Amino acid sequence: MDGILNIDKPAGNTSYGVIARIKRLTGEKRVGHAGTLDPDATGVLPVCLGKATRVVQYLTDATKTYLAVIELGTATDTYDAAGNIIQRGDPSGIDRNRLESALNRFRGTISQTPPMYSALKHQGQPLYKLARAGISVERKSRTVTIHQLVITDWQPPIITLKIECSKGTYIRSLAHDLGQALGCGAYLKNLKRTRCGIFDIKEAISLSRLEEACRDGNLENFLLPIDYALRDFRAVVIDEAAEKAMKQGNTLALKQVDMKSNTKVCLCRAYAPDGRFLGLLRYIPDSGRWQPEKVLV
Repeated sequence: MDGILNIDKPAGNTSYGVIARIKRLTGEKRVGHAGTLDPDATGVLPVCLGKATRVVQYLTDATKTYLAVIELGTATDTYDAAGNIIQRGDPSGIDRNRLESALNRFRGTISQTPPMYSALKHQGQPLYKLARAGISVERKSRTVTIHQLVITDWQPPIITLKIECSKGTYIRSLAHDLGQALGCGAYLKNLKRTRCGIFDIKEAISLSRLEEACRDGNLENFLLPIDYALRDFRAVVIDEAAEKAMKQGNTLALKQVDMKSNTKVCLCRAYAPDGRFLGLLRYIPDSGRWQPEKVLV
């Protein structure tokens, strides 16, 4: 069973819990997700099955879009509604102009410190386990990019933001840092991922609908082909000799891909003349040839 499911993750489920349930429903042992969502978060969770697990990294690297509901005036130790209150402030003097001014600090490329309550590891231990034990450790800041940060609703002290961001962005940290910038504290009240790369919430299916599809034997109606998630990469058709070389791990010369006109191209999808998706090739500038990156034949 090879393909990708666009799952609408419900609140109260961990991403790994969703994976476990899909394994039970489908009987497929090789299952992985692209982009962890916190247990209380909802929305798009691409799930790869079978050979599709080999392209998870390209889905994880994709830009994500969220709707984040943030409450001003209270900060928690987890930066979200599940935590204990550690700060209270008065947000009554904050208007939309002051909000926009504060949000400007978080647009573009920014430095962000991951929360203690996260799955990142310190000396082999997940940070959230250390946090639960009352241990706080220094976390290395990371560079992330906020492509879009727009106020979609403002009902004081609740603000709703549409956020389009790069891989590795912690929306909880953004909510907390916004509260600190405003001087009143804030926490993430609700989070919904509406898009992950090309996967949109409008086409996502619920776990209950997936269960029904498995029971009725029509899971194929929801299973997207592996190359669906790789449509941003250029496609090339190679002949039988090139396919054989690709399978053997040998480099290829692709005259049909003009690197001079598109220097940003580094990966391309390879297909056989009969339409079979063969895998991904990576361009090697030094040799001007293409190295097999993922062979899925």
